Amino acid sequence: MSVQPIRALSRRALLIVNARSRNGKTSLDTAVEGLLRHGIEPDCRDCGSRNALSPLIAEHGRDVDMIVVGGGDGTLSAAAAGVIAAKRPLGILPTGTANDLARTLGIPTDLEEALRVIAEGHTRTIDVGSVNDQLFFNVASIGLSAEVAQELTPDLKRRFGKLGYAVAAMRVLVRARPFRARIIGGGRDVVSLTLQVAVGNGRYYGGGNVVTEAAAIDDGTLDLYSLEFLHAWRLVLMLLSFRRGAHTAKREVRDLRGPAFEIRTRRPRAVDADGELVTRTPAMFRVLPRAIEVFVPADRSHDDSPSLP
Repeated sequence: MSVQPIRALSRRALLIVNARSRNGKTSLDTAVEGLLRHGIEPDCRDCGSRNALSPLIAEHGRDVDMIVVGGGDGTLSAAAAGVIAAKRPLGILPTGTANDLARTLGIPTDLEEALRVIAEGHTRTIDVGSVNDQLFFNVASIGLSAEVAQELTPDLKRRFGKLGYAVAAMRVLVRARPFRARIIGGGRDVVSLTLQVAVGNGRYYGGGNVVTEAAAIDDGTLDLYSLEFLHAWRLVLMLLSFRRGAHTAKREVRDLRGPAFEIRTRRPRAVDADGELVTRTPAMFRVLPRAIEVFVPADRSHDDSPSLP
């Protein structure tokens, strides 16, 4: 599938930038100036909370030609339902910490270059994941990642940037213990003693880790892996494998593919989606195929081959 340019008839954009993200005010000014320079009139809207983002987009998104959102992966996933309702293409300005959706799509983290991608008008239609009706782009997890999301406070992000993930992860690994999860889907019904169950819609998560080697964001499929280790320290030996998506080749890692999964645990456990705690188990995961049109670089194919470090 090749990307196609959309015809720029009227050039108006609903612009929302997460002012709470690092350099939020500067990013907003850059976005406004850049859109105007490219002949796009921005309609700037303030959003006071994550929960208010999608309703705001759904209300005003149909009045413009595109929706431009600046922020991290959590902000973008919070915007997903509104973008679907508005039925307008999404422009991404990666101003967050990890920016894994931008990495999956090959969108530059430099704002001027990201604005150029939007202005050139080439789009790609991608899938969206859902867990208990909460939408996500990259991955949703139970176990270690959810605990890291709890540990990764805004203060930790401000102090350490991307290294904050490593700091939070080390704190979690010290106290991690396996738990039992029933996994239904992908043609299986199994009980797993696991440290983490992750369900990926996109390719990248956690600042550049790969969900699985086969993961793609427009294949209509979810990719699940379960880390069935008794001791969390073993994960330290697999860091390079996670960066390549080769961890699923390990004997202790279960991997499954399918359009839907159900995960049950003995007691409710937090579910993290794109860095935000959004729900608890029991959790029903689904894929929404070809749900959102996104601006991407002109030469970006649909195979999710890495293009950013």
